[in-house]
Amino acid sequence: MENTLGINKNNKADITEKPLSGLERSLAVLNLMADLPRRVIDIKKEMNLPWATAHRTVKKLEKAEFLIFNPETSKYEIGPRLWHLGSCYLANNKMLKASITHLAQDRTLKDIDIQIVERIGDNSVVIHAEKRQINEISMAQYGYPIPLHAGSKGLVLLAFESEKFIKNYLSKDLPPLTNHTLINKNTILDRLKEIKDSGFAKTKGDVQNFTGSIAAPIFGQNRKILGCVCFVYLNKVSNNKESMDQLKESLLIMAHSISVELGWNPSKSSLSR
Repeated sequence: MENTLGINKNNKADITEKPLSGLERSLAVLNLMADLPRRVIDIKKEMNLPWATAHRTVKKLEKAEFLIFNPETSKYEIGPRLWHLGSCYLANNKMLKASITHLAQDRTLKDIDIQIVERIGDNSVVIHAEKRQINEISMAQYGYPIPLHAGSKGLVLLAFESEKFIKNYLSKDLPPLTNHTLINKNTILDRLKEIKDSGFAKTKGDVQNFTGSIAAPIFGQNRKILGCVCFVYLNKVSNNKESMDQLKESLLIMAHSISVELGWNPSKSSLSR
């Protein structure tokens, strides 16, 4: 999805762009609010808007229940109307429906969190999560956004995107989440090629120092990337070769089965290797 909201790579309005229409401005405000709550003055500064325009836009969105005001923080937050729209999206999501069916059939997996993930803008976002372990892993929850250059799920989603999208993404600032997060752009390009060739990605400590993950793409018709399956686990799991071999096999089978159900033809893809 290309950025058409007039927001540059630092999430600020680009004053060299033509002025936003009312609808575009409202969408840009919602896009900013999705990252974290903000005050009107924050919107004014980040979007380079007159105070009256920023205030009017935020109040209209509040009236429509797309935003709500939190009196404890004096900031505006995403409102219930957007939750309703998002719920409708998930209720009609074919990839999610197919994935849940396969997850229900396989109850043997343990010591991991299983995630069904989509790319939303420049982030990988979990749209469904199942906990198959006792330990609580932060930043692995449903709805949590992680930049595409971090974590196996993000790298998988990025690897199977178009060359144009990848080039555009790598032209931006790539903040590290840990000391192990890939930020060198040539290294990332090499890694993306490896992922496309192998059909999966595996990372350790690049989102959180104590976790690792493995992910494989979910394809639809015409080999279009729809999302991915991701297993997240503590580092002690990744240190066990036998466990990791079993997880990789289960992951690839699951991603393969979901993709076939969604119209993917394995005879035309290297994922079947």
